Amino acid sequence: MSKNPTLLQQFRSFCFQNKADDLEKAIEYFAVFGGMGWTVDMERPLDELIEEKVLNNYRYIHGDIAKTTQSNQTHHALLSALAVGDRREHSAFKRADVLREEGEASIKFLIDNGLLVRDRSQEQPVDEHEVVSDKLLFTLPFMRFWFSSVSPYYKGIREGDYTEVKARWSHLKHTFSDLIYERLVMELVKKSFKEDPVEKIGSYWDRNGEIEILAKTKSGKIVAGGCKYSRSKANKSELTKLKEKCDRAELSPDIYILFSKNGFSNELKKEKGEGVRLYALKNLRTLVEDLSPKDLLVNTNKKY
Repeated sequence: MSKNPTLLQQFRSFCFQNKADDLEKAIEYFAVFGGMGWTVDMERPLDELIEEKVLNNYRYIHGDIAKTTQSNQTHHALLSALAVGDRREHSAFKRADVLREEGEASIKFLIDNGLLVRDRSQEQPVDEHEVVSDKLLFTLPFMRFWFSSVSPYYKGIREGDYTEVKARWSHLKHTFSDLIYERLVMELVKKSFKEDPVEKIGSYWDRNGEIEILAKTKSGKIVAGGCKYSRSKANKSELTKLKEKCDRAELSPDIYILFSKNGFSNELKKEKGEGVRLYALKNLRTLVEDLSPKDLLVNTNKKY
């Protein structure tokens, strides 16, 4: 595989390889299988593919992953904590019951070996004495799935009992692709601001809250955004909540953006203008335009 391909590069490769035409389904399946280079038949149910490709091949996949993690229990505990928690480094230490010094050494190993990358808050919190923990991102979507839903249940899986892992996945799957949406929306924002390019983008967080998207353009404009993933349309209250979050963080954005998987209320549409931009699922299609063989990443992973 090419060294550290971006999430967008991985997604474009996934869509090209698997001839994705349903964007929502592509994101859902990519959140599970992304980054591995496996051919995925999206006409088949996701749960069925997980059992066939992952659970039935647990021993082989575990063996490959263990070569990177060195079967280290601390590494595995932290990866599982990050996969299901709020991604904050210090929260992961607590969830994994790992001492800070040991945890920091483990995180460094996992970053150095390409499993994780750091994700830092885009601005400092209002309280200058507050220490903001870095967050961490998995470089490959599949690894997040593996350590959230497979690795912790290895005992049953090895014995051919998938009861626990299926129950766990049933609990997680409805929101599991939300993080992928958030990262892809950031890519969409970068692509959309052509006249005044985005120079810096990510999230903001402190002890009191989080702003999902915070960006700064070349001219110095601040862009703040929020995402809604539910089946209902986003209404004006979503914009109000975003503005309140910015007020608490003492930020004064020039542009607010909202992403909603399922569109917007008429009331919110009336707010649309230079200072308020609305993005729906269909807008993400611009990220996978003009796919060609050159988008296909070279993977050396075993195929399942």
